[in-house]
Amino acid sequence: MTVLVVRTDKLGDFITALPVCSALKRHDPSYRIVVCVAPLNRELAQACDFIDEVVVDDGGPLLALASKLRQAKADVSLTLFSNTRVALAQFFARIPRRIAPATKLAQVFYTDRVAQRRSRVEMAEYEYNLALARILIPELDTSVRQPLLRFSSEAVGETYRRFREKYGISKPVVAFHPGFGGSSDANWTLDEYVELIREVAALRTVQAVVTFGPDEGGLRAEAAQKLKGVDAVLHTSGDGLVAFARLLASFRLFVSTSTGTYHLAAAVGTPTMTFFADTLFASVKRWKAVSDEALQHPYMLPSDERKRREMFARVKNDLRATAAGISS
Repeated sequence: MTVLVVRTDKLGDFITALPVCSALKRHDPSYRIVVCVAPLNRELAQACDFIDEVVVDDGGPLLALASKLRQAKADVSLTLFSNTRVALAQFFARIPRRIAPATKLAQVFYTDRVAQRRSRVEMAEYEYNLALARILIPELDTSVRQPLLRFSSEAVGETYRRFREKYGISKPVVAFHPGFGGSSDANWTLDEYVELIREVAALRTVQAVVTFGPDEGGLRAEAAQKLKGVDAVLHTSGDGLVAFARLLASFRLFVSTSTGTYHLAAAVGTPTMTFFADTLFASVKRWKAVSDEALQHPYMLPSDERKRREMFARVKNDLRATAAGISS
């Protein structure tokens, strides 16, 4: 059986779809797993050992996308996040069975429409995705393998070796990612991140690293100015998602807001300290990562200024204790 899994939005959203692909392949290794993704996620999808083929929705003509999907020869599709474009493309591709949440007008183009009411946040996003997959296979084992994303030890080791040589790093890494790509509802200010970075740098037993996306040059320049005199390495990830994922797999802690890089770090099994908005829809309850929960350290940032200051003090203490407990 060929199963098409559709998730054409951002990085973090796509990672919440990966447990479905993994579970289906584990259920029956003969299944051919095809994914339809945004261009951003092509490379990462191609690196997954449980995905057989990648179709990219590049935003071109609708019928061109339908033609790509028809060539995949899917027996069934699971659309984890639907819109009219992907719904029509699958309809025109004549996929025999098309399963999707019954949440939008586009639902009329699917054969199986499942009421999930995700706005109630009764489970995490990736758990809703797995629940949808159980419409196809009721007995599907929905446990998530740990870590979900795996690379060869040689590839991870070589990536980390080059990274350490480039910056002269000899200590375990605690990484910070102050940016959020517009996909987070709550975050600390850059000045607050600088204060957290100083806490870690002062320990001298771990190396503070600050990571930036390729389009965050302005943020990096501002951070460099504020971190003058602080033993912190500033690193821009410009070699693609797979190279960055391999690098994340070697870090001992990843500190960020709830954004795609957080989900990527969790997927490779790196412990995370993550900041969420104090609202149900943007909470950790909805955006819990795919990693072992013991590796996740979530914090809900209150909007009230006094409570926010109190939360920051707590985060600083927790970070100091966690980083101090990291050994080489």
